[in-house]
Parts: sequence; C-alpha cells; structure tokens
Amino acid sequence: MATHGNLPAPDQGLVLTHFLTVRDVATSRRFYADIFGGEVVLEENPAIVKVANSWIIMNPGGGPTPDKPGVTLVPPEDGDTVSSFLNVRVADIAAFHADAVAKGAEFLTEPLDRKAELRCYLRDPDGYLIEVGQATGMLQGIFADRPTAHDH
Repeated sequence: MATHGNLPAPDQGLVLTHFLTVRDVATSRRFYADIFGGEVVLEENPAIVKVANSWIIMNPGGGPTPDKPGVTLVPPEDGDTVSSFLNVRVADIAAFHADAVAKGAEFLTEPLDRKAELRCYLRDPDGYLIEVGQATGMLQGIFADRPTAHDH
C-alpha cells in the first residue's frame, strides 16, 4: 500500500495511526524519533513521526471542534491510572532496552519473562505508558497465566 510522501495517507484502504495529546510537541516528537528510531515527517500542527510501519501523531490539547463537539483533549494527569497504552513489538528486547536506556529512556522494570513474551514498560514525556514486548512462548503456543481478581 503506497502512501503520499511518507504521510499516513493511503492510496486505498486504510492505515492505523495513534494520536497523542501532548504538553510539549518538540519534546514528544524528539522522544518518539530518538527512542523508537522514528522519522519526523511533519514537525508540528500536528507533529507526525513515522515509527516502523505506523505513525504517531501529536498535538497539544484543546477544546471542542466542529467535528468533535463536547470533546476536550488533555494529556494524562494521573500516571497510575491508564485506560490504553501503546504496544510495541520488537525482535530483540534486550538490544532495544539497552539502546533505549542509553538514550535516556526510563523503564518501570527490566524486561520480565511473562511465559508468552518478554516485556517491560516505559513512559513517554507526557506519562503515556508504552509496553515493549518480544514474543517468546506464544510462538510455541505457550501463553501467560490468566489474571486473578487482584492481578491486572
């Protein structure tokens, strides 16, 4: 599927992008370009960073617009309560983790073995949670244990 000038604009069908409401466009744009090896395809209004086979789109928050009446966009305010997160799959989590840490990324934990995968989490400059995972056991049909009532 071709796109126009590396922008998320398909010639046919659709592409999936992820929009983030950010406090500082330049800081967030730099984070996604540096940590994930992204290509800045638009500096701002909105900022667009192509990361692998997807795009991260970033803009400051704001009030309602004609196409989203009654909706106000704000960046996360409480980093411990999350309703969605970016999920990044990598071929070599040890190499990704070491490279990201060297570039200043701060992870919640080291990569942990979850049976189906190795995974860890980090936060972007606005506090958005990002999971980084490498498929391991799931490739052989081994999956994580189902969560218990107190385990989310």
